[in-house]
Amino acid sequence: MSPLPHLALREEMIATARRMNASGLNQSTSGNLGLRVAEGFLITPSGMDYESLVPEDIVLMRFDGSHEGPRIPSTEWRFHRDILEVRPEVNAVLHAHSMFCTTLACLHRSIPSFHYMVAKAGGSSIRCAPYATFGTEALSRHAVAALEGRKACLLANHGMIVVGADLAAAYKLAVEVETLAAMYWRALQAGEPVLLDEAEMAVVLEKFKTYGHQPPRS
Repeated sequence: MSPLPHLALREEMIATARRMNASGLNQSTSGNLGLRVAEGFLITPSGMDYESLVPEDIVLMRFDGSHEGPRIPSTEWRFHRDILEVRPEVNAVLHAHSMFCTTLACLHRSIPSFHYMVAKAGGSSIRCAPYATFGTEALSRHAVAALEGRKACLLANHGMIVVGADLAAAYKLAVEVETLAAMYWRALQAGEPVLLDEAEMAVVLEKFKTYGHQPPRS
């Protein structure tokens, strides 16, 4: 028997999926993860409990939509594929039904520049994509458009998507975006928050290019 390809990455995906649920970022089997590999991308299987997953359950897909292995891929494989196809700098895609992002998405509200940390998602806002049925090409088109120039978006009446250079970066950003969504929702309970203007957000975006870049330990 030949060795299972990308074993370490499969294990990392399972660990990240379990972390999503343990942290409250996701619930049950509603989210999914995609990760670029040489042959295409790995994706979590459809409808399987994360606690029960083993590396063989992670599905290897090609960009033509074909897949290998005993499991059926996530129903959202289309937007994973399409995001990875148009965003060569992206290697990981994380989708979750996090509580506050989904709350705002059900109101069809984008997250505006109420706080400078919105810029961590790549722009002056975190857009909310229009609604389309889950797993469809229409949803994928909406998601790709909402992510243009961004690292995160909301999906109307659905949830959130974040992208990153790797799974660790995607997870970290997902936590940040959900935190921002919670802050924004709470601020809305008292009124409309005061927004930072485009000029200030441009300054913040420039500063974030070097933020957190520490020299290596000696």
